[in-house]
Amino acid sequence: MVKRKKGLSSQKCIKLILDYIHESSYQPITAEELFTKIHLSPSSSSIFQLSVHDLIKNNQICLIKKKLYPVKQSQEQTLTGTLRLHPKGFGFVIPDERAKWPQDIFIPKNYTESAIDADLVEVAVNTNSSSEKGPEGKILFILKRAHTELAGTIYAVHPTREIAAHIPLLGNNKPIVIRSSPSISCKIGDRVILHVDEWGTKEKPTICTVSQIIGNIIDPSCDVRATTLEFNLRSDFPENVIAEAKGFGNKVRASDLKNRKDLTGLTCFTIDPDTAKDFDDALSLTKEETGHFHLGVHIADVAHYVKPHSLLDQEAFLRANSTYFPGTCIPMLPEVLSNQLCSLKANVNRLTVSVLIKMDQDGKVLHFEIVRSYIKSAKRFSYFEAKEVLDGKKKNIYAPTLELMVKLCLLLKKQRRERGSIDFSLPEISLVLDEIGLPLGVKKIEYDITHQLVEEFMLKANELVALELANRGKQLIYRVHEEPNVENIREFFELARTFGLNVSSNSTFKDIPELFQQAQESPFLSQLSIAFIRSMKLAKYSTENMGHFGLCLEHYCHFTSPIRRYSDLIIQRLLFNEEPKELDLKEIATHCSEQERISFRAENSVVTLKKLRLLEKEFLRDPLRYHAAIVTKIKPFGLYFELTELMLEGFLHISDLEDDYFVFDERYSILKGRFTGHVHRLGEKVSVQIVRIDLIFLESHWMLKQDQNSKKRKRNR
Repeated sequence: MVKRKKGLSSQKCIKLILDYIHESSYQPITAEELFTKIHLSPSSSSIFQLSVHDLIKNNQICLIKKKLYPVKQSQEQTLTGTLRLHPKGFGFVIPDERAKWPQDIFIPKNYTESAIDADLVEVAVNTNSSSEKGPEGKILFILKRAHTELAGTIYAVHPTREIAAHIPLLGNNKPIVIRSSPSISCKIGDRVILHVDEWGTKEKPTICTVSQIIGNIIDPSCDVRATTLEFNLRSDFPENVIAEAKGFGNKVRASDLKNRKDLTGLTCFTIDPDTAKDFDDALSLTKEETGHFHLGVHIADVAHYVKPHSLLDQEAFLRANSTYFPGTCIPMLPEVLSNQLCSLKANVNRLTVSVLIKMDQDGKVLHFEIVRSYIKSAKRFSYFEAKEVLDGKKKNIYAPTLELMVKLCLLLKKQRRERGSIDFSLPEISLVLDEIGLPLGVKKIEYDITHQLVEEFMLKANELVALELANRGKQLIYRVHEEPNVENIREFFELARTFGLNVSSNSTFKDIPELFQQAQESPFLSQLSIAFIRSMKLAKYSTENMGHFGLCLEHYCHFTSPIRRYSDLIIQRLLFNEEPKELDLKEIATHCSEQERISFRAENSVVTLKKLRLLEKEFLRDPLRYHAAIVTKIKPFGLYFELTELMLEGFLHISDLEDDYFVFDERYSILKGRFTGHVHRLGEKVSVQIVRIDLIFLESHWMLKQDQNSKKRKRNR
């Protein structure tokens, strides 16, 4: 029982109020709530009210919307912006006015109030406090909710008809009450859409009503639809947008070819994944007797069809990019454009924007021009087919051109290495699905020379287009990549040391290419590459040219994929002065960056679910099977690993390790058994066994394969 304070003086009351309000964990509350919090007796009510009045009058505290704030906080800069919430609870506010505050504001978990991802909020920025994540702030008010509905999966239905659901947007700690509808009967595993009746607060629950059942978690055919609704992605196109797209017909008109450079005499072809239908880019390459290369990068001229302010343009802006799921895609443009009229199909005329580059025998650019053109692609190569031709397994008349492309590619890769850019060439895992979306298995796609040559030529085109626009003095949307935090790089170097690589104590960014050269023959190259990528900041779109750290380029933009990226469409318009006068490039850059992030999260959510479905199927078939894995992170509470065949992360708590008490050694990033001396370290190969798969929470639970000595100790214990 808390003892009430009696005989309170005004001076003592003021001190109690200020001490409480100036605590670092203080959250703004009403005067009535504060009175209770500082445990004053009812007889002190009048003294308390006078003290609050005096503090406000003397500008020591202030009252905003009935809540009390310390004046220091009220004088901090306040601004509005959109909250982007991380699954771990913290977030970033993207300011509406970049001129007023150019950086994103980091919001610690305790200061997010009851806001969720994409809400419009008012935030106070603490100009005296900053972390490695940037300037810090706290949310004052939620100005506008981004959602009226939420998506979730039911994990419990109580006899009283109370429902519990996992709602990713709210996280696991937010209290929620779900009302069942008399007309809708729910069961465990149902993937539902919930209408928000009351948002509640941090303390009061969000109250929802089930409005729709999408399907059940056991049905893989609804994975994409459920995720589309969960992340509020635009799927079906409005009828008027489709009608506008169909209005261009199904082939290039003769009138469209006027005032364009005829490049149909060039030997062009496309190289894309097996399943691709939207071919943005085609390539041509010849070489003079002088040794000079003539590279052509030909990009679909989407800007010819999608005009500013048109219905197609408005819809493309809202989507900002195509979203790619296993086995399907939500395109940025209707398929009559993305897969047909704009797609650079073989043996038909297509409108293009061509970057024509002349290079010397070392791959150095001597001259380039950017023109509106039209081409007729001679061949549609898949990466696999092009590789077969290069390996001599398949004959093709374009083999000499492919071989020439490899030669130029290696020259460009050499230039990249010399300027400090790192080429990872990491393999990808592609899921094989049946007709209803059930995973049948995976295939590993190596990032071979065919992928690399396409990438090198696209990078060069993007670089030259950015340079051209910058030289014209045009404002444009850059693709920027800032330097990583010093602390992140320090941790990366520590990881490299644990892998046995030679890293000096004063290593810097400039030493990273040499480090990866060391790691080429190391069994840890893949883990090192992934760790480095994770240590870097995310690339984004910006009108401010901050350079591209990963590519070591001063000028870089996205230009080569206008079918699937709105930023690239804007760049096409800028090249030919077709942008409207009122164009707000900052708004477009911010919007494209945010939508890209949402699409990535949605794509990753479906991929993870499909991989877990595959593991569940394996578990039901053989529950005793062990899976090969490699340790990727060591923490005081356990270790993270990656399944070798699936590239899926798992976790083992220290209590799930061998029969020992494991202690974390921060110096070497290891877990060491106190009694056995057994050590778990980064890069260690382990065997793990599935205990349980939870599709609702997208979680997998594992146990470690024990050695015989450990098993014996357990039996004897």
